[in-house]
Amino acid sequence: MSLMTEYISKKLSTSDLESELLKLISQYNKLRNTYLLVYAAAIGKPIPNILLEQADFYVIHDLLIDKKDLQKVDIYIETPGGSGETAEEIVKCLHHNFDTVSFVISGEAKSAGTLVVLSGNEILMTETGSLGPIDAQMKIGRSLVSAYDYMEWINEKREEADKQGQLNPFDAIMIAQITPGELRKVFYSLKFAEDLVVQWLTNYKFKTWTVTETRKITVTEKMKKDRAKEIVKKLIDHSRWRSHGRSIKINDLVEDIKLKVTRVDDDPKLSEIVYRIQTVCRLLFDTTTVFKIFAIEDNKIFRTAVATGGTISMPKKQSPDVITFIQKCPKCGEVHRIYVKFALNPQFDVEFKKKGFKPFPKDAKLKCNCGFEIDLSGIKNQIEIQSGRKIIV
Repeated sequence: MSLMTEYISKKLSTSDLESELLKLISQYNKLRNTYLLVYAAAIGKPIPNILLEQADFYVIHDLLIDKKDLQKVDIYIETPGGSGETAEEIVKCLHHNFDTVSFVISGEAKSAGTLVVLSGNEILMTETGSLGPIDAQMKIGRSLVSAYDYMEWINEKREEADKQGQLNPFDAIMIAQITPGELRKVFYSLKFAEDLVVQWLTNYKFKTWTVTETRKITVTEKMKKDRAKEIVKKLIDHSRWRSHGRSIKINDLVEDIKLKVTRVDDDPKLSEIVYRIQTVCRLLFDTTTVFKIFAIEDNKIFRTAVATGGTISMPKKQSPDVITFIQKCPKCGEVHRIYVKFALNPQFDVEFKKKGFKPFPKDAKLKCNCGFEIDLSGIKNQIEIQSGRKIIV
């Protein structure tokens, strides 16, 4: 039986899944004699804050600030990427406070996530884990773009203009909108990512590399830096990986790039815990509005995408005692008719339930028939602000 099928068959509630995650983290710590922090984003959910951002650094710092007496920390990371500056802050914080920093990858750790992972003293990966080409994501206009792809396009158009003496009208219009400052910013963002990885590989990944494996030669700082540059050159070569979003798997890293990576699947006990952590995170993302998970064995912080009340029915009289609204499940599309009340009157419950309405849930979380959990705290706040009254549940 697959892990996903096993958990689904148990019909665990959201709180059960949260407890399971903390239990798995505790088991991981005992097995590895370390301290694990899970940082996972719901890759694929159309939410701007899904990316690695400065607010994430503050949460990670807050969860680990009182653990400085520990020597080792492991970070389970899943992220589509984001801010290179935030990646640098996280890495500085981790290596300043812990002697050994390891990263565990069983899902995707792309772009800025790859930068963070390459700072690890140890990298642990499962067969399903993947990194991405070294790059930086830039906000150009309303879109996030790959700095590498952006510079490649600019260079292609420059060569085209040199050969043909002009650009086609569409490309000419696009090029005309690019400012020198914007171009410089993209270029330096890409160089920033390269320089960071060379520095981190040299200082952290190769920290204990003192003798070469085959010739048994003493390793110098120059040898470490040269080796780091070789690795970066391969990881930044998009012609090798074909796209910014390409998955670089453990065999690519070990056999092609010659980077030392610990294979999680070689340890049955460790691999089961890691795959279970990944599965529980996926279930939380798939069945709730949670889009980011920060968790250690005794604490957790979840970020949720709260629903907004676009179809709230406000009675015309000055101080309504009951307000209704319609909430559509973002997963299956089922429509839920909800009522909220501001007065303790049992007749309201009888009347509105007869009309097919459900009472506002006490924990502000609506469980759809498909199993998806909808966070209604945003609507609760909206109603209370608009009405100037507190909802009674």
